Amino acid sequence: MSLKKLRKTVDSVDSEILKLLNKRAKIILDIVKVKGKTRESIYVPDREKDVYKKLTSQNTGPLANSAVKAIYREVMSSALQMERPLKIAYLGPEFTFSHLASMKKFGSSVDYIPCVTITDVFNEVDKFRADYGVVPIENSIEGAVNHTLDMFIDSGLKICSEVYLEICHNLLSNESDKKTIKRVYSHPQVLGQCRVWLESNLAKVELMEVSSTTKAAQIAAKEKGAACIASEPAAGKYGLKILYKSIEDSVHNVTRFLIIGRTEAKPTKEDKTSIMFSVKDKSGALHDILVPFKKYKINMTKIESRPSKVRAWEYYFFVDLEGHHFDKKVKNALSELKKHSSYMKILGSYPMEMGRE
Repeated sequence: MSLKKLRKTVDSVDSEILKLLNKRAKIILDIVKVKGKTRESIYVPDREKDVYKKLTSQNTGPLANSAVKAIYREVMSSALQMERPLKIAYLGPEFTFSHLASMKKFGSSVDYIPCVTITDVFNEVDKFRADYGVVPIENSIEGAVNHTLDMFIDSGLKICSEVYLEICHNLLSNESDKKTIKRVYSHPQVLGQCRVWLESNLAKVELMEVSSTTKAAQIAAKEKGAACIASEPAAGKYGLKILYKSIEDSVHNVTRFLIIGRTEAKPTKEDKTSIMFSVKDKSGALHDILVPFKKYKINMTKIESRPSKVRAWEYYFFVDLEGHHFDKKVKNALSELKKHSSYMKILGSYPMEMGRE
């Protein structure tokens, strides 16, 4: 078949796809009316996972599952916006990794609210100025984000979903040659994650710490002899050249983000539950806390401790475990754990992200 005929066939398929997308959109509008009567949340994490799981299981290629998921992320993003303008708070400014994680989860059709601090993200959701918030919780290299953990101590918000973002650091500049670079700007954690590359390639260059990778890109775009370490979208936004890609010292650099809201997700059979608790001040207290998880064969995927900031040497423990807190064995384990705790709180149950189960 000739190129002209092949392109004509593609045009025909595109027309069919457009018709089907609009047919889907009309059904969404009917769903909006039904949901309005039931008062169901606009964003439904368990439904989102179900859609992705069904589509990827039916996919026979040549499209990769990741491509299918990316396409339908935008389809569902437009559907969310059809119900009403959905507002997402994130740790800004624009084109930080928190922003990229937010777009990976919610797509480009929703409204985004950049926040200066993690506290601000919680406040925007808590005060109904945003529907959901996106906050970093841990990095595969740097570990837990303590500020986020501390916010859950007093917050009544729930974790309703999670998203993982592979972190790729790039050297951006208006300069064409690294020999003319005199200063490199970035967030201190990012500079730390690229230290080996910087020492090997820009050993005599001054490293400048700033509040975010986006701030670094803004400076590098205006300052002669400057470069920054930031995301690829930041290069396009501020007109910078990508001199070197993927300069992070570890190729397995992944950050996990939590989606916080006022409601939690329904069970999907592939869930995760996050809890926090403090133990009673007695010998063997922490051991007693862990026994129920072993008894009911529940896998703990994460445990972190934080000082209570109320009494010296008193700690809160944060635990992620497999299963939904509505599941019988999880419910039984948490009931027994509560008996040995001076305080216990369920932060939320939510679907495990696909590919991270």
